[in-house]
Amino acid sequence: MKIACGFRLDITDSGYIIAEYIWIGGSGLDMRSKARTVKAPIKSPQDLPKWNYDGSSTGQAPGEDSEVILYPQAIFKDPFRKGDNILVICDCYTPQGEPIPTNKRCAAAKIFSDPAVEKEEPWFGIEQEFTLLQKEVNWPLGWPVGGFPGPQGPYYCGVGADKAWGRAIIDAHYKACIYTGIRISGINGEVMPG
Repeated sequence: MKIACGFRLDITDSGYIIAEYIWIGGSGLDMRSKARTVKAPIKSPQDLPKWNYDGSSTGQAPGEDSEVILYPQAIFKDPFRKGDNILVICDCYTPQGEPIPTNKRCAAAKIFSDPAVEKEEPWFGIEQEFTLLQKEVNWPLGWPVGGFPGPQGPYYCGVGADKAWGRAIIDAHYKACIYTGIRISGINGEVMPG
């Protein structure tokens, strides 16, 4: 993390930590967050208070009834603030306790808590593919500007400066996941550069 003001204050001995509450926004594809000061230590999501936000500002509630309640569901070490600070993954509910439409985890939790499902041992294979873009030209990293890369073949699991671009960014992401406690199984380059 860049040091914004040229110095970094250590809050380790304050008895408090920063909990970054994170949730899915109104489009269902955007992320939102806000930070809260909480008394340390926090060992589980149940140790955290519920919180709220203005759902009319995120496209998740009408203006006349805009309060949305954040229910902490999972905590991870914060790879940016480090120390005992945490990231808090939250579900969103109405003040009456009903899940809002972008709260997909609620329906999944009902399914997974069914006794017939609980006895199963499911395997999940989630693969998050993405393309890094060159900031100045908004074109995939490793592609000639305005053109296309060579044919597929050497890029999948490729190594070397002419086959794997953005490795430092990918490694930073990989390490941040491991630091937080997210069980990521691995990384690899895909069939096209970027």
